Amino acid sequence: MVDLKTTYMGLELRNPVIVASSGLTGNTEGVKKAEGAGAGAVVLKSIFEEQIEAEVGQITAESWMPGHAEAFDYVRGMGYALTPIKYLDLVSQTRDAVSIPVIASLNCVSSKWWTDYAEKIERAGAHCLELNISVMPSDPKRTSKDIEKIYYDIVESVRSRVKIPIAVKLGSYFTALGHTAGELVKRGADALVLFNRFYTLDVDIEKIELTAGYPFSSSGDMGRTLRWVALLAGRAEVDIAASTGIHDASDVVKMILAGASAIEMASALYTKGMEHIETVLGGLQKWMDKHGFSSLDEFRGKLSREHADNPELYERLQYIKAIVGVE
Repeated sequence: MVDLKTTYMGLELRNPVIVASSGLTGNTEGVKKAEGAGAGAVVLKSIFEEQIEAEVGQITAESWMPGHAEAFDYVRGMGYALTPIKYLDLVSQTRDAVSIPVIASLNCVSSKWWTDYAEKIERAGAHCLELNISVMPSDPKRTSKDIEKIYYDIVESVRSRVKIPIAVKLGSYFTALGHTAGELVKRGADALVLFNRFYTLDVDIEKIELTAGYPFSSSGDMGRTLRWVALLAGRAEVDIAASTGIHDASDVVKMILAGASAIEMASALYTKGMEHIETVLGGLQKWMDKHGFSSLDEFRGKLSREHADNPELYERLQYIKAIVGVE
């Protein structure tokens, strides 16, 4: 009998497939559909910092009161309090509607006002909170320490206000990702989600303007994630969820062999439908039967760097072999 159960952030999931934060999980019906298709957990569609700022800006602009700074500040504060109401309703409604874990998601670029919202989300019933931190290190004046500090400040401020587990979804643009991972754990992260897939750009050469790039990933995009899951699993004292480029059962197997506690899927579910989860889980069970594994723990991390006889295969030597054919 094959057992697909896994533990992620202290929660027992019936299997490692999590539906990632996306439009697929933006309403109760979508979350119920994910549960029905077999998902182990869901991450709700993110509430964005910029969205809140824009909504609050509109409220204050329409409520301009010259000479009444106190009243202006009150209305501004009311704006911050009201904008996430629909999101809090989504959290509480989905928590009541399904039996699988519901993970809320905050997409943030600073530590300005997330602590209050995190508390409200916890009270609304979220099992966990995923901080999707989207800081693009493009400013020439910002050092790597400046960027890292933003991440640390966000995690520390939220951790100080909530008791539920926190996952940090981050991009791969770090000078020393291994060190950053360890520091995030010290500041209260219970899991790391590798990696955030930033919005992609394209160029319309006829209109000579920027356009949106292809929105979905492919299995070919999972290489960076696979390497870093393998490098960090067991070495950073934290659960790791793999994200980006995971499309079928073989991708899931690879990530668990590398050491992932869970995997997050979105693009494959957009292109193949939510029912694709059942196909993925069936393929995972079939592979485990074929290789004689009865639980995920029996092969989780088997190919991580921590258990490698030749750890250089995960780093520079692999590059050299690929480029110049050195054996």
